[in-house]
Amino acid sequence: MKDEYDFSKMKSRRNPYASKLKRQVTIRMGDDVVEYFKQLSEETGIPYQSLINLYLRDCMARGRRPDLSWR
Repeated sequence: MKDEYDFSKMKSRRNPYASKLKRQVTIRMGDDVVEYFKQLSEETGIPYQSLINLYLRDCMARGRRPDLSWR
């Protein structure tokens, strides 16, 4: 490998993976929910936000819907 590289002649191009990036959103969750996923995060070594995303993706894939019948 070279000790130095000359990037001044390089042409820039769009990131081909940009469409697959995650979108940042603000969401309000109960402290108990956040603590649950943070505890799970410590056990698994996976960041808690990634765990929440994985769980929601699993719900979406299985067609799960929340029970909205209030008693």
